[in-house]
Amino acid sequence: MVFDIHSHYIPLEIAENTAFFKEGWSDIDRQLSIMDKRHIEKALLLYPSSDAHIKMGGWDVVCRIYNQKIADLVKKHGDRFIGAGIIYPFCLDELDIVSKIDNIRGLGLKAISLASSYEGIYLDDERFFPVYEYADREGMVIHVHPQIISPIGEERVKDPLLTPVLEYMFDVSICISKMMISGVFLKFPNVRFIFAHYGGVLPIVKERFDNTYIMLRKRKFVKDLFKLPGDYFKNLYFDTSGSKSQSSLMCALEMVGGGHILFGSDLPANQDVGGAIDMIISSEISNESKESILKKNFVFLFNNT
Repeated sequence: MVFDIHSHYIPLEIAENTAFFKEGWSDIDRQLSIMDKRHIEKALLLYPSSDAHIKMGGWDVVCRIYNQKIADLVKKHGDRFIGAGIIYPFCLDELDIVSKIDNIRGLGLKAISLASSYEGIYLDDERFFPVYEYADREGMVIHVHPQIISPIGEERVKDPLLTPVLEYMFDVSICISKMMISGVFLKFPNVRFIFAHYGGVLPIVKERFDNTYIMLRKRKFVKDLFKLPGDYFKNLYFDTSGSKSQSSLMCALEMVGGGHILFGSDLPANQDVGGAIDMIISSEISNESKESILKKNFVFLFNNT
């Protein structure tokens, strides 16, 4: 059996107010059919970030409708799905944020789904700290998905192919890097963060991050991070997001090891879920690592839920 940490469902009321997420993104029967075919026992449902708030009168409306609809879906198919709720912490004080997440938990949702940035503001911003404090206190998982609305670089290059291929990934990479540099991972060492798409380009630049940091520290060009950037990455979790590349998997394994990588289908965006699973099964890694990626890490993070 396979467990899926990165799957999407957008309620029709929200999908019809987006520019992109219309066809197939509200078809739960098709999703269940694919899960059955590929022996996916359970999946975490995430919000992919969208422009729905523009047409629907703001984030508060989107959050309320989305969280309730996901909760209804999880209640109906509790043996197949875990739900991640969404919040928009701007213009809220700490008590409001706590109240919003309390409502998420009250609906039976077991994780928090965040985008890598919001209007150019990344998750190192102190306005997110109450979210992390809550997640730390209550043991809630935080999954971070690429921001698709004005990700980094779009102000210079806006292209229907380059933006999703490069800028989405760079937005996640910048998000993690800013959280590291600002001390978020030091301040909240017990929060279980999962980042989509292997953390963007981090597996490729991890060595450069460490080497450049060492060189710049000797010249006192950068502040003391107390440990190498790569050591911070080792404590984070990353998902495969439908990748079929064994080279990408090996690169991520070199960065964090099998205990911190989870299979993610990226349904319904990814049309070859079987290929993404087969890539892991056929890879030249230990059976223990395969089992961890495909199941054990998911079960560990959600305490057998």
